[in-house]
Amino acid sequence: MCGIAGILYPPSGPSQPRREELEAMIGAIRHRGPDGTGFHIEGPVGLAHARLSIIDLAGGAQPMHNETQDIWVTFNGEIFNYIELRQELERKGHSFYTHSDTEVIVHLYEEHGDAFVEHLNGQFAIGLWDRRNLRLVLARDRVGIRPLFYTRAGGRLLFASEIKALFRIGGQDRRVDTTALAQVFSVWSTIGDRTIFDGVKSLPPGHVMTVDARGARTRCYWDWSFPLAEIDARPEEECAEQLKALLLDSLRLQVRADVPVGAYLSGGLDSSVITSLIRNRTDTPLRSFSLTFEDAEFDESSFQQSLANHLGTEHSSLRVTRADIAKAFPRMVWHAESPVVRTAPTPLMLLSEHVRQSGYKVVLTGEGADEVFGGYDLFKEAKIRRFMARSPQSAWRGRILERLYPYLANSPVAGRAFTQRFFSDGIDQRDEPWFAHGPRIRTTQRALQFLHPDLQARLASWSPYDELRAEMPAGSDRWPAMGRDQYVEAHTLMSGYLLSSQGDRVAMANSIEGRVPFLDHRLIEFANALPPHYKLRGLTEKHILKRAVRGEVPELIRTRTKQPYRAPDSASFFHDGRLVDYAAELLSPERIDGAGLFDAGAVAKLVAKCAAGRAIGFGDNMAFVGILSAMLVHDQFVGRHVPEPVLQ
Repeated sequence: MCGIAGILYPPSGPSQPRREELEAMIGAIRHRGPDGTGFHIEGPVGLAHARLSIIDLAGGAQPMHNETQDIWVTFNGEIFNYIELRQELERKGHSFYTHSDTEVIVHLYEEHGDAFVEHLNGQFAIGLWDRRNLRLVLARDRVGIRPLFYTRAGGRLLFASEIKALFRIGGQDRRVDTTALAQVFSVWSTIGDRTIFDGVKSLPPGHVMTVDARGARTRCYWDWSFPLAEIDARPEEECAEQLKALLLDSLRLQVRADVPVGAYLSGGLDSSVITSLIRNRTDTPLRSFSLTFEDAEFDESSFQQSLANHLGTEHSSLRVTRADIAKAFPRMVWHAESPVVRTAPTPLMLLSEHVRQSGYKVVLTGEGADEVFGGYDLFKEAKIRRFMARSPQSAWRGRILERLYPYLANSPVAGRAFTQRFFSDGIDQRDEPWFAHGPRIRTTQRALQFLHPDLQARLASWSPYDELRAEMPAGSDRWPAMGRDQYVEAHTLMSGYLLSSQGDRVAMANSIEGRVPFLDHRLIEFANALPPHYKLRGLTEKHILKRAVRGEVPELIRTRTKQPYRAPDSASFFHDGRLVDYAAELLSPERIDGAGLFDAGAVAKLVAKCAAGRAIGFGDNMAFVGILSAMLVHDQFVGRHVPEPVLQ
């Protein structure tokens, strides 16, 4: 795991990158790779690398090249099947000078051209320079585990693992993209290739971008897909056995490392499956790490400790308080480089710091299982709402919603009349790709009410629903309804928030590589081909996964109803009704007016509501966190507190 950066001048031009420019870019993201830096400047291109050494500790320095040194790569991530790829490439006559997974990339490119990415099983962001053809190739892994951003400044193409590296080069206007802000305040993430900054783009997951004398071209090499119609599947038991075999093979590949490997243990099914299978089926020594909270509503320590005792792992936990969240929140936003509507990434950033202090660089997580196997309440809600839509006048059908959210202190289904109205909204649009996400979008969009009137006017004709519809691939209208639900979830909340703000960015803030075995593309393709009722059986989530791991994890955890990971939100920033100092300054009328993003009067009313302890609903909490984090983004990257100088 590492940080990468690069500069490409027009190949026909006289200029070339300067070493100090690359040093500035990679220096801004040194937290991603504190074990060494490397540079390669050749004609119009400059590549930079900050290394976090995981494999081939002695010989894996980058940028790395092929035998003739006319193909160079800077690479962030891991290629888990590199041993098998290397053996195949050596049989074809390729010579290697390291034992690193990185080196297989240049040889695969020699062998397969741009299609090299289709042979990789891994999580990666790649910058590759082909001197023979004067072309730059940028590539990102299939599901978006590793980030890759790019922009143009002064006629140059800049790319990097994080946006702050791009901003170390001058010639750019730093502005918050209003539409991107509205996207975050609707679906928790930006959509497509947008970022929160105008003019800065993200290479989408599963895409390759090539830049040469003919210009820049981007193509999708992999995407989530589902059968065009539900078909009869093999017997459930047979599918469960194949699922277990695929999961075990994913784990076999992902525990490969030349350093010790740890695992996050949340107390839920997903991380318990990962930890149990490794402990039960491999010889890999395993250390487990957990978060605990002072608030009982969020704490799962009893389940965590129960599993740790059952497995006999060396286990440690980090207790996080509301004050800890408030103190660390600005640092989290600095690393996330985006507004967020939940504080949940912050405790995970503190946990990754604890992992690093414990001497570990790699942790396995259970992320992705909910998207792949239908684990979220969102999928249950959609199933119930489609059931309600068949008889919208029926009162008893809506009562099924009362079975949701047993873990919430302030459940949104506590009031029957409100519940019926809220979840009935939009049930006539059950064939729309965003149908399942409608309730979440409506709740999150409470934050849009606090935008500055000028921004609200600018967004008057904007709709997240139109954008989500436009992102759907051809033929998706013939997928099973749950397939459309999963597709939108994977391309918004998962890739744009869970794997980013709550994943890569807060782990790499402390030089920790997170690995996600459930997002092996073979597992995704297998699960996507299953009938929906294999994944969501009645209102039992992840049915096929639970069946596959029967006997592997304790029954208490295997049959436990999912409790999503959450952390205290607006309450974290108040002590005895008083807002913490930095938040009080950022949310003051003067600072709000100066940024021009929000309506100062409306924000003041929200702050007063939160201070009085009356913001108990998701909408107000997400609005508060979203506004505060957006002001931090503006303050840290756009406004007067940019902490690092830029080079012209």
